[in-house]
Amino acid sequence: MRHGKKVNHLGRKAGHRRALLANLAVSLITHKRIKTTVAKAKALRKYVEPLLTKAKSNTTHNRRVVFSYLQNKEAIKELFDDIGGRIADRPGGYTRILKIGFRQGDGAEMAIIELVDYNQDMSAAPKQAKKKTRRSRSKKKDASNAVAAETTTEVVEETTAEVVEEVQQTETPEEGAPVEDASGEEE
Repeated sequence: MRHGKKVNHLGRKAGHRRALLANLAVSLITHKRIKTTVAKAKALRKYVEPLLTKAKSNTTHNRRVVFSYLQNKEAIKELFDDIGGRIADRPGGYTRILKIGFRQGDGAEMAIIELVDYNQDMSAAPKQAKKKTRRSRSKKKDASNAVAAETTTEVVEETTAEVVEEVQQTETPEEGAPVEDASGEEE
């Protein structure tokens, strides 16, 4: 059982793990998205999100605290000058993990971890409010049902017109033949 084991050790000693996460964080800050394993991406998210929160307020103290984690002046400059301004109004959730399949060599599950505000594909897509129903129906089915209903209505109308004409032709009484009323009585 894994009660109380919050930290994924990633198969490394503490110093090696800190260096790995610091290097991954610097790469994420400079490149805005990186490809790594799912386990490392999840560990990196827990490591880098508090640093991104500190970058929202550009103070000397916060710069020094973040520098103690990353040890990279260029990454600190990028983080506080560029990224901090973009994420200022976001209340957490600065990163996104997208699973991309398995690695060819060892079958490890791979993922892309990216900064949410820097993905133009996701942010440019218009958000559509979904209509909530108890049972979901696909739009294709609805469209095909509407077309089928129109076609059915046309066919029914044509068929009804043909049937009415046939009935009128057969009901034309011959001369001398008794005509029945709707009530069934002869006249």
